[in-house]
Amino acid sequence: MAHGWWRHGVVYEIYTRSFADADGDGVGDLAGVTAHLDYLAWLGVDAVWLTPFYRSPMADFGYDVADHTDVDPLFGTLADFDRLVTAAHDRGIRVVVDYVPNHTSDRHPWFQESRASRDNPRRDWYVWRPPRRDGSRPNNWLSLFGGPAWELDERTGEYYLHTFLREQPDLNWRNPAVRAAMFDVARFWLDRGVDGFRVDVAGAVMKDPELRDNPASRRPGRGMFGRDWEAQEHVHDFAHPDVYGVWRDFRALVDEYDRRDGQSRVVIGEVPSHDLAVWAGYYGENLDGMHLPFGFHLLRYDWASGRVAEIVRAVEAALPAGAVSNWVLGNHDQPRIASWAGPERARVAMMLLLTLRGAPTLYYGDELGMTDVRIPPERARDPWDANEPGQGRDPARTPMPWTAEPNGGFTRPGVEPWLPLGEPGRGIDVEAQRQDPRSMLALTRTLLSLRRETPALTDGTFEPMPSPSGGVFAFQRVAGEACLAIALNLGGDTVALALPGPGRVVVSTCLDRDERLTTGWLELRPYEGAIVRFA
Repeated sequence: MAHGWWRHGVVYEIYTRSFADADGDGVGDLAGVTAHLDYLAWLGVDAVWLTPFYRSPMADFGYDVADHTDVDPLFGTLADFDRLVTAAHDRGIRVVVDYVPNHTSDRHPWFQESRASRDNPRRDWYVWRPPRRDGSRPNNWLSLFGGPAWELDERTGEYYLHTFLREQPDLNWRNPAVRAAMFDVARFWLDRGVDGFRVDVAGAVMKDPELRDNPASRRPGRGMFGRDWEAQEHVHDFAHPDVYGVWRDFRALVDEYDRRDGQSRVVIGEVPSHDLAVWAGYYGENLDGMHLPFGFHLLRYDWASGRVAEIVRAVEAALPAGAVSNWVLGNHDQPRIASWAGPERARVAMMLLLTLRGAPTLYYGDELGMTDVRIPPERARDPWDANEPGQGRDPARTPMPWTAEPNGGFTRPGVEPWLPLGEPGRGIDVEAQRQDPRSMLALTRTLLSLRRETPALTDGTFEPMPSPSGGVFAFQRVAGEACLAIALNLGGDTVALALPGPGRVVVSTCLDRDERLTTGWLELRPYEGAIVRFA
């Protein structure tokens, strides 16, 4: 069987609506992705992850699926998808697609049947419950998008569960027919040549079978979601222990395809839990679960406080033997790294992402240092923001700027893009940065190339180094005789770091001191990172 490329491969997330618009309607599409595969090959990523492009009413921009096995006309056709996969594979790029198992659209034929009557054969495909004796909702569970997680269906007099929007009813994964149908969805895309799945909200598919109330939070307001959601401990609606068995079975399905053709496919699971024991459980007791639980470990912390080093060490300690971590600094649900950590840290953050042990996921545009874009109220699109002001994800989903021209080369001039782009002319576009040998894009490409060519960065061990302050994070990657030190100054002061011995700077985040010899010390400027190879 082929070596697992995913153990150290770099996955590039494409928010399909925002990458490139080929047909001129202001919304990105599959043909737009295909047209820019040469850029991704030049950049040096190993795989692309496409957010949902399936048929959908777009209440949640494709995460409300109405047909799992067809392409929404907004994004193209199945033939467009097939062309994308072929073109990507021709360039050595793998294709990972979003798999949305927890819920469907309320317009999905399954749900239309389910809500038709209480005795419909598909009634139990979703989570239905009658009101309590006092007429209230079945329990106290909340929707992550605000308000209760139960919606009364007047036709049948029962409530259905929706962990997200009311237009996204939850499937009942305790029904074997649901599991079989959703596994068939995976087979459909595997048969079309995909190289794996990113599983949306992987922990939500198995709820407490007794639907018990969630207890009040011990630390309200501590997390990254809405205030109401954070008021509870989500012990009964997320990460029930039975969930691990679901993903072991799913992994077995994917492994069967690997055995057939000797290829290597990946299962990446969105697991936003900061409980590392829960997170580690998704690997499976014998590493027979998910290949890569998608961790949010480093998001939204104060990077000058020393927390980054603490978190990385804790993740390394919790990692099962033989497993690899998945690192992410941003995605379509989170503010961009250059906004929440500060634009001055964008370069050092990229160096961190691409030098940690494990498999990184790179969010489109972060290679340019894109920041969140202010969205005028009249242009806001995210339903979460409409329900809970301040939780909107639009600012991190804006179109990719390919050039400095109007609409940034994302769509045709004169067409209004689905979300506004950032201010043009600031050098945050592909065309400008490809011409600048010291641009953020140049740094990202250099780091990706170094990563591919350097076994210490792909397969080496992780060994923390002493640091002079909480704002400095330093570690070594070691493979046999080869040893690299990665020194990252996350703060605003110049610092001096002791090294194990003399070496040579392989690359710095400023791209202005490469190949410089060092003695036993390395001076780092504010927000600078450097990789040193020891002689």
